[in-house]
Amino acid sequence: MSDMSFEQMLDESFKTIHNGEVVEGTVIDVKEDEIILNIGYKADGIITRSEYTNEQNADLREIVHVGDKMEAKVLKVNDGDGQVVLTYKRLAAEKGNKRLEEAFNSQEVLKAPVVQVLTGGLSVVVEEARVFIPASLVSDTYEKNLEKYAGQEIEFVITEFNPRRRRIIGDRKQLLVARKAQMQKELFERIQVGDVVEGVVKNVTDFGAFVDLGGADGLLHISEMSWGHVENPKKVFKVGEKLTVLIKDIRGEKIALSLKFEDQNPWLTAGENYAAGNIVEGRVARMTDFGAFIELEPGVDALLHVSQISHEHVDKPSDILKVGQIITAKVVDFNGEDKKISLSMKALENLTPAEDEE
Repeated sequence: MSDMSFEQMLDESFKTIHNGEVVEGTVIDVKEDEIILNIGYKADGIITRSEYTNEQNADLREIVHVGDKMEAKVLKVNDGDGQVVLTYKRLAAEKGNKRLEEAFNSQEVLKAPVVQVLTGGLSVVVEEARVFIPASLVSDTYEKNLEKYAGQEIEFVITEFNPRRRRIIGDRKQLLVARKAQMQKELFERIQVGDVVEGVVKNVTDFGAFVDLGGADGLLHISEMSWGHVENPKKVFKVGEKLTVLIKDIRGEKIALSLKFEDQNPWLTAGENYAAGNIVEGRVARMTDFGAFIELEPGVDALLHVSQISHEHVDKPSDILKVGQIITAKVVDFNGEDKKISLSMKALENLTPAEDEE
């Protein structure tokens, strides 16, 4: 022992470390881009910003503080200047990979933030370990713009785990598909024909609107949008609009919807409003060679036969009337059972002023 120099004895008092070893230390200083650790070795350990985090502009002083204890992995025992080069990021990634392997084997659902939007998909980080989610596995529908996921926390499962090839693949799509299948099952168990339910307009076409009922879409056909005539559904409904709809029919996985609620059926009061002898106003909705159809109110049309337009001979209705024109006529016949009403403008020509007032 007496033959050992003081320096040798000092070296003996410190533990020995090797490249690749995991060490624990206490933070003794923090700079913007560097952390200094006392690791119980003759030299302090250094963790640079790039070996602590993937965030290029991170200020380490805001993340780590003097006195913190942390583990790191030895990259170099001596960097040439007598310092020990450490990495926190790679050790965390190794731990993260182990976590991902466990999740892969158990098919656990993970939740992590999207740290980068790439051309072909999303990059998420689980405990410093990166997972790639291809664009085709991000959603169960085509996503034109993945930027909306930036910074979001999303759920996924690991479907491929090969860290040696740096290939760790996540899948969000299968979770969405499974969740929708469960919601669809629960929806069909809950609804029946005649139910009134809430929905959100998902898409509008020329022939109708598709309404998301929370598990399945129902079709609101153009003919079921109103008791009256709807020419263009796109002028009536907007995507995202909330609707209260009636379940009209269910066939397999197809749901037919309606906004024609029976208690709002205009024919319920038509017998009183349009009884024979009543004088009414209406709008010329459409014309044929034999007459004009007059809309008395949405859902209630009446026929004005060409012979009832005037005492004078009328060859065809379009010679006298125009679509959209408001006319006054007398109800000459009402058939509630067949939902038919006949009008006459000619009959009003016979009325004297006194009769008209009656």
